[in-house]
Amino acid sequence: MFRKRILTAAVLACTLMLTAACGTTDKNDSTAAKDVKTQITFNGSSTLAPVISKAGTAFTDQYGTWKKADSTLPDAKIEIIVSPGGSGAGVKSVMDKKADFGLVAREVKDSEKEKIPQYKEYKVGIDALTIAVNPNNPITKIKDNLTSEEIKKIFSGEYKTWKQVDPSLPDAEIVVVTRDIGGGAHEVFQKKIMGDATVVETAIQAPSMGALVAKIMENENAIGYASYGVSAQNAGKVTPLKVDGILATEQTILDGSYKIQRPLIIVGSGELTAVQKVFMQYLQSDAGVAILKDMGFIPTK
Repeated sequence: MFRKRILTAAVLACTLMLTAACGTTDKNDSTAAKDVKTQITFNGSSTLAPVISKAGTAFTDQYGTWKKADSTLPDAKIEIIVSPGGSGAGVKSVMDKKADFGLVAREVKDSEKEKIPQYKEYKVGIDALTIAVNPNNPITKIKDNLTSEEIKKIFSGEYKTWKQVDPSLPDAEIVVVTRDIGGGAHEVFQKKIMGDATVVETAIQAPSMGALVAKIMENENAIGYASYGVSAQNAGKVTPLKVDGILATEQTILDGSYKIQRPLIIVGSGELTAVQKVFMQYLQSDAGVAILKDMGFIPTK
């Protein structure tokens, strides 16, 4: 699925010239499709993957073939393959040439950039990690804000019950839910909130943001850091709390006043091919931006 052919600019230009010059005969169209890689593969962040997948489906439904999307491209079926696997896996898939693009929901490290020839990145949006609880959690009745220090004590296990957070709350055990500790979301949370402290060993590590939110929804004593986009998709089913007095909103995320935020980045190697460029332009178009916003994220455009 991730087989990749590397074409020189000269070969690509020649292929496109042959397609234009030879009309619409089946034989030449078939040759063009073979010579130009018409499949695009993405791997990485489980936060960004559903966005790219939805955009890829919409793009494919609208055009069907690359030639219909751009008359200079081959008359070949559009293939956009998206595989979630975490931000780190996304970067590594580009390093190892297992995918054309990596999906990353955090800053890309300099050490990672150095390992990707002709490193390129395309920032498509911004997300934040909201501190979210079950709507039935008694804390929602008396407190809509947690300080960074309180959050740190909850997630490190220093506060073991809700009563320790506030004396008026029940003496019920706090259920901490995180993403997998090695993932991009947790890396952001560690840097912005935890510092040198570690998350309590009893924390439930969810394999995706959807799974994390599901855990909060099914347990009224649970608390976790839910993606702003996924939290927005589940409005009313989880309750986000303010952090240091600031609620995560589009405005507070854009102006930087909400502190637990992260970029949504597509990582690649080298210049875009003609096929890749057409799809990337679609992601940046009004249609692509609308998909990102519909899924609860904040576009950079």
